[in-house]
Amino acid sequence: MGTIIVAVILACVVGLIIRKMIKDRKNGKSHCGCDCGQCGGCETKKISTK
Repeated sequence: MGTIIVAVILACVVGLIIRKMIKDRKNGKSHCGCDCGQCGGCETKKISTK
């Protein structure tokens, strides 16, 4: 029973992390935590993924 509880908690945490990553990406934030509009290094990646 303890294994199931830990698995459920872990699944919730991973789900919340993924949700935040998707939300940040939609708002234009990059994985490094800065705004891609201000960073020259991110612009090439941003254009190539579209």
